[in-house]
Amino acid sequence: MIAIISDIHGNLSALQAVIERIDRIGIRRIVCLGDVAGYYPDLDACADILRNRNVETLMGNHDYYIANGTMCPRSDSANRCLDHQRRTMRSDTLEWLRSLPNRVQSDGLNMVHAGWNDWSDEYMVPSNEYFLTVEGCAFASGHTHVQYLWTGTSAVYCNPGAVGQPRDGDPRAAFATWNGTDFSLFRVPYDIGRTERSMQAAGFPEYFYENLRSGSRIGGKIDKAPL
Repeated sequence: MIAIISDIHGNLSALQAVIERIDRIGIRRIVCLGDVAGYYPDLDACADILRNRNVETLMGNHDYYIANGTMCPRSDSANRCLDHQRRTMRSDTLEWLRSLPNRVQSDGLNMVHAGWNDWSDEYMVPSNEYFLTVEGCAFASGHTHVQYLWTGTSAVYCNPGAVGQPRDGDPRAAFATWNGTDFSLFRVPYDIGRTERSMQAAGFPEYFYENLRSGSRIGGKIDKAPL
């Protein structure tokens, strides 16, 4: 069995709570679908946890922005957070982000960060037609920060949701497991106040983190699964 996590976004408190739950379940292997970077201040500490535990980690779009010195094309808020991480991160974290692959196939799963037409930034909608040309029959990706399962006629798909910034109206950190046949979804409460204090210490106003308590995007929008 493997645990699947995604979209940590520098939220150390959320990542630690998820790792603790995974350990209690007794799962030794973890795959991260990307976006270790972005939004919250503790990128180095989150990267250290993944590296020390040998978590197989994919590159997400925010990781790509950091690794390549580019900007998010649609969010000034995201770019302000990325700029802070660029100024404060260690050089070894940067090199690790640059080394991340953009897809992996393992344990019968085909995994990317976003979608199979665009690994970094596709807001994909699963369907029988979509997966006809994609290798495999079990799939997982993150990126949307919305946790859900989809089952088709010859494929099954899981979005494990976001560890660091859920956007589906549930503020608890999210992850999933895969036992070789079936996915299971999990939610974990964590100390949001600790992340808020980290943002305050980094100089960010409330606008950048008040969404954590409502389980929404920055600005308050709640997203739904595309089903």
